[in-house]
Amino acid sequence: MDECLERLYKAQLLPEVTVRALCFKLKEMLVKESNVIHIQTPVTVVGDMHGQFHDMLEIFQIGGPVPDTNYLFLGDYVDRGLYSVETIMLLIVLKLRYPSRIHLLRGNHESRQITQSYGFYTECLNKYGGNSRVWQYLTDIFDYLVLCCIIDDEIFCVHGGLSPNVQTIDQIKIIDRFREIPHDGAMADLVWSDPEENNNPTLDHPDNSGQHFQVSPRGAGYTFGRSVVEKFLRMNDMNRIYRAHQLCNEGYQIYFDGLVTTVWSAPNYCYRCGNKASILELYSKDQFYFNVFEEAPENKLLKENSMNDNALEDSISNPVANRKLIADYFEDDSASADGSTDPEMYIFSDVYQARSASNRHVDYFL
Repeated sequence: MDECLERLYKAQLLPEVTVRALCFKLKEMLVKESNVIHIQTPVTVVGDMHGQFHDMLEIFQIGGPVPDTNYLFLGDYVDRGLYSVETIMLLIVLKLRYPSRIHLLRGNHESRQITQSYGFYTECLNKYGGNSRVWQYLTDIFDYLVLCCIIDDEIFCVHGGLSPNVQTIDQIKIIDRFREIPHDGAMADLVWSDPEENNNPTLDHPDNSGQHFQVSPRGAGYTFGRSVVEKFLRMNDMNRIYRAHQLCNEGYQIYFDGLVTTVWSAPNYCYRCGNKASILELYSKDQFYFNVFEEAPENKLLKENSMNDNALEDSISNPVANRKLIADYFEDDSASADGSTDPEMYIFSDVYQARSASNRHVDYFL
């Protein structure tokens, strides 16, 4: 296990047979856990990572390494970023090596359907010789990840948000989680829903109905307002909710006077959004600190060995050039037949991922 960690910290891929064995061992561990786990402070809460491996290493630098620091990850480990395999594999091995020090919740991207559209499936093919077995091993593991966590018997943690199908935590405990995330229902809502501040009545909600559940513009889950949160907390003797799932320019966002907090841990999301990130360090139920950070230096220096300083500077300052820099890790599939490049066809688009999933080979810079 320590040898695996040594390799993974260096962003080296593990052999397929090792990935299979590790996934089997983790299944044996996770199948024994409830849908809702209970942990105690101190603990550091981490939001979406989305395959930004070097930023995860940065988190372990500023927040402390495992096992010196306890961590709760709120999901969305894969997709979008270039290093989803390395990210999820390091977390898997850390969980196996230090099971009481690190806890992993399921996010909406821990899904077979979503990962086939947003990069993880493609990445697994490219890094493991064109076969999808590693993707299958890892997405099978996703079915075993727990849904929620309660800290100090008072703080409710989930990837997305609340559900009209869930009034009590006991109802979460009886969900059949060992499956693909469904399109609707309680399990889907927990990983897809979002809070929505709506203090003033609007044309859309003249009766202030935005305080309650509304159909989400995401196409899955719901948006929910303050009254929903207050009722859920009151019925379950909780005092606040921590969740991830939404990009925050400052790394975190506080809703409803602190009843709900979003933690976002992927700085400069997709290597182009320019946002900060944070981890939430909980010392006790009433003492906490948002440790805000920016992207790791490695993200700014992608493929530095093939670019001069001026080109690198241009790529960071110019969004189109920056997209091309990242796309250079892939075949230049965005080029048309006449050799021109469509600046809008970048590697994070659904069109690019769908077109490229089965027919391109990539040499990743590890």
